[in-house]
Amino acid sequence: MLLRPRLRPWGKYGIHLLVVAACYYAGARLGLLQALVNDQVTPLWPPTGIALLALLLGGVRLWPAIAVAAFVVNATLGDSSSAFLISAGNTLGPVVAFLLLKHFDFRLELGRTRDALALVFLGAFAGMAVSASVGTGALMLTGAIDRSGFWSTWSVWWTGDVMGVLVLVPLVLAVRAARRLEPARAAELAALLACTVVVMVIAATSPVRLLYVVFPFAIWGALRFQHLGAAPCALIATVMAARGAAAGIGPFAALDVFHRMVMLQAFNVTVALTTLVLSAVIAERNEARRAIERTCAQLTDVVQQYQPLLSRDALPPTRPDAR
Repeated sequence: MLLRPRLRPWGKYGIHLLVVAACYYAGARLGLLQALVNDQVTPLWPPTGIALLALLLGGVRLWPAIAVAAFVVNATLGDSSSAFLISAGNTLGPVVAFLLLKHFDFRLELGRTRDALALVFLGAFAGMAVSASVGTGALMLTGAIDRSGFWSTWSVWWTGDVMGVLVLVPLVLAVRAARRLEPARAAELAALLACTVVVMVIAATSPVRLLYVVFPFAIWGALRFQHLGAAPCALIATVMAARGAAAGIGPFAALDVFHRMVMLQAFNVTVALTTLVLSAVIAERNEARRAIERTCAQLTDVVQQYQPLLSRDALPPTRPDAR
């Protein structure tokens, strides 16, 4: 009985580590289905988003789960010589991103424009440059790629990690903070997502370049539901576009790997940035409006409380009777 209070936190900590490691591994296996370079570098790498989410929600103490899961994933790819270095980069990148976001007072609600910009430039661009540099350097040191292919591999690696952050982090944070929707708004959100799927199925398989037709639906989601509507639209668009690029179909047909990567990542980054920043701007505007409404309500209550005193002071003074 005396040991139970001591063991209980460690037990919860162990469960958290197992959950993070399992999610990381599952996300890695899904991401590798779209690998474009060396069966290992993918344009959309979900584990980076999972890793950063784990650190944001559970703290930096969850880094061992990320490191172990990353090592297992890379060791099973057949090149164990670079698995340690690549897993170190996969762990260091999210940790650096987390520390940068924490330093700049990042809020999980993503209700401020500065939070969206911090997630983009610090959590995604800066933090994932660490993992891409270490991972690509490990591939070059082990001979998996030559020196001439360093920057092309680095660009695919970096943008894949960036997209994992920009797509998954806003989605999970939005669902986590979402309130229960009214039936009418829930039906509207379901219709929005269904339309996004239909449009992306056509755009990702048609030889005509129609990928950017999805933007009205992404903007619709940002205006009406903020991150709760925009983040799923961005996820659908990026996943289906990445799938088309990996298969070399639709607008990506007859293109080499480099041009497929450039076209895909230009689309993915544009969708993610547009939806994320626009959602944050709308959320910030709505919060400012609610603050103004609360202030007006408080002023109205104050005026009503002092109204009897003002009315009494406004009465003309009474004269004493003349004698």
